[in-house]
Amino acid sequence: MDIEFNGGYMLKNKVALVTGSSSGIGLAIAKQLALQGARVMMNGLEADDIGKEIARQLAEESGAECHYCCADLSSAAGVDLLIDHCIEQYGTVDILINNAGIQFVSPVTDFPRAQWDAIIAVNLNAAFHCTQRVLPLMERNGWGRLIHISSVHGMVASVNKSAYCAAKHGLIGFSKVVALETADKGITSNCICPGWTDTPLLNDQVKVFAQQNNQTLEEATRGLVHSKAPYPDLIDPAAIGALAVYLCSDMAKAMTGTALPIDGAWTAH
Repeated sequence: MDIEFNGGYMLKNKVALVTGSSSGIGLAIAKQLALQGARVMMNGLEADDIGKEIARQLAEESGAECHYCCADLSSAAGVDLLIDHCIEQYGTVDILINNAGIQFVSPVTDFPRAQWDAIIAVNLNAAFHCTQRVLPLMERNGWGRLIHISSVHGMVASVNKSAYCAAKHGLIGFSKVVALETADKGITSNCICPGWTDTPLLNDQVKVFAQQNNQTLEEATRGLVHSKAPYPDLIDPAAIGALAVYLCSDMAKAMTGTALPIDGAWTAH
């Protein structure tokens, strides 16, 4: 059911830029924002024709204006390409969802330097570059919402995930600093920290877990989830999208500098 307030959609005509939104959590957030009337700029690494088709389908489903920009956010140049494209299309950025992320698993002693650098670049540096570019626009408008998709691994650690944990912990620290610097400017900065979520990124880990333990995918999913969290199921990405919508609403204008876990009690241990 679409949430309506005061007879209309709560984010009508707001411009939302969602990085890494061609699938998974990013796509779920883009969908929920679009359903609330936001004009959405989507982003991914898919070729333009594929990405534009994803945006077209979302626009048809939501009735909102949606566009797509292929941009590699591992470099500042890629970030500038994306931000410039969004401003050219919509004129501003009201909502920034820093969601783009990659993963690689290895013990610290064997962790390839190139993989470390890539994860830090996409998962942390891109959030800084995007935020730095859009903050002046939000300050000019006197309103802005920054939501950084961290992870339960921004709050706790797991073996073999040194780069991912470092980036996600860093994202929470970065978000808090931005919150302190913008609290009196109508801007909020918050992190969402998902646990095991039903996404392509996790599905790859499930396949590896299944092979290592000679299990079916269903058994591996259940085993992987229960290895960390008491909640028995994967988290629906739509639930993360709904939380993002709330954080974007005026009802959450006093919520800033927070890191909100949606993790099946993983961090309750």
